[in-house]
Amino acid sequence: MRTIFVLFDSLVRTALGCYGGTSIPTPNFDRFAAKAVTFDKHYAGSLPCMPARREMHTGRMNFLHRSWGPLEPFDDSFSEILQAQGVYTHLVSDHYHYWEDGGSSYHNRYSTWEFIRGQEWDKWKAMVEPPLDRFKRDYHPLQFSQTRADGRLQHLVNRESMTHEDTFCTPRTFAAGFEFLDANRDADNWLLHLEMFDPHEPFHAPERFRAMFPSGYQGPVLEWPRYARVQESPDEIRELRSNYAALVAMCDEYFGRLLDYMDTHDMWGNTAVILTTDHGLLLAEHDWWVKNRMPFYEEIAHIPLLVYHPAHEDQGGARRQALTQTIDLMPTVLSWYGIQVPPQVEGHDLTPLLQTEKKLRDVALFGMFGAATNVTDGRYVYFFYPQDMAAQELYEYTLMPMHQKTLFTRDELREATLVSDMAYTGGVPVLKIPARRNNANQPCGHTGQGVYEDTRIVLYDLQVDPGQNTPIEAPDVVARLIQHMIEVMVRNEAPPEAFLRLGIAVPVAAGAAPSGSTSP
Repeated sequence: MRTIFVLFDSLVRTALGCYGGTSIPTPNFDRFAAKAVTFDKHYAGSLPCMPARREMHTGRMNFLHRSWGPLEPFDDSFSEILQAQGVYTHLVSDHYHYWEDGGSSYHNRYSTWEFIRGQEWDKWKAMVEPPLDRFKRDYHPLQFSQTRADGRLQHLVNRESMTHEDTFCTPRTFAAGFEFLDANRDADNWLLHLEMFDPHEPFHAPERFRAMFPSGYQGPVLEWPRYARVQESPDEIRELRSNYAALVAMCDEYFGRLLDYMDTHDMWGNTAVILTTDHGLLLAEHDWWVKNRMPFYEEIAHIPLLVYHPAHEDQGGARRQALTQTIDLMPTVLSWYGIQVPPQVEGHDLTPLLQTEKKLRDVALFGMFGAATNVTDGRYVYFFYPQDMAAQELYEYTLMPMHQKTLFTRDELREATLVSDMAYTGGVPVLKIPARRNNANQPCGHTGQGVYEDTRIVLYDLQVDPGQNTPIEAPDVVARLIQHMIEVMVRNEAPPEAFLRLGIAVPVAAGAAPSGSTSP
């Protein structure tokens, strides 16, 4: 068995033609959809980047227990499990968060790995005295920074080395992937994890892709929106959207080169391919840019998943309506290699769905530590925030006290206690640490997210309002979704405060009805 797991970051589902997109040509994503099974109701779980990757490795949600952080010592990584069973795993990625404090335990779970340098504010190129005057002239104020505390300056330094297409990160990452395939395509029993940071912001694409999407904008370079409300002019909005489109077009072309490689070397008969993302983003929809601070609308949480398996090649072009999530990837891959799935895994093996439609779950939960606990049944989506975001009490449960870019401070660790009543850790005691707070005194975890806003408790009917423009009142639907949500939280051993922050009494035992609950 051989698997190529292709992960793009921030790939918006509706940007792809196979999901109804029309503004960006994506002939290669669409070409793959004709060979694969396309999942129409696939959702993220724990957000953003590294929480999503922890789900991919472990098959468990983590945003109810932990903010952005590494794999834990008690986590079961799919890659490490594969290695233990004699499967060779190789990671090729330019996703530099793997090499920060808060992602530092992922890449070493692979047999081998290769890191392509230079994305976003990866601390790559050294420049003691950057040309600040030129940078200030050439780049939009949203993008320019003259302080090293703001990673945007490091990006401006890095891109000085990206002088032609072959020096951009996505082409280099695919080149490293092809190098692995050239050396190993005739071998058996391996998995290649090929992961690109693009089309994540900054939306910096080679010129030939930028030329495909003229916006009419005449100002300085503008490729990097802030995680904030929309304040840009119509011309600036068009420019940012055009640059995102250019990145998607580049991702599509290089993914097409992978498809060509598989055609040329007749790999479809014995190699499975997964194509997905960690989350989407907002490009001024709902008057917001990017992610994290606002509600997780469909553009962010409802994500693409396309799966090809040679044993189900007769299903090429089929679509599935079952509600699936990121946590399903780990048990699916293990099943392909005949490996037993650990009992604490909450995800489902998607392999039966490659042949026929099948219901897997009643609801999907998704969210970010400290923000809403969101729930959908595929038709309705409920954003469930605490009534008072500053009053809630939250804790981080971890043995790896690392934030995205820093270790936990001594002051944070002085408040830690040890708890040992969580079965999913395999009996391992963990630290329970009060969550740090943002400028609005809201408990949070992820560095730099700002303040959570638009924290309204609302219900949307996606069947009649796919754009989520008009909330509805349907108490019976809300009650049903909350009950299913509680059941999922109980199965995931959500800590007491995960219920209390939402006004829900803590269930007395796993699988038991809650002793009482409230809903808005």
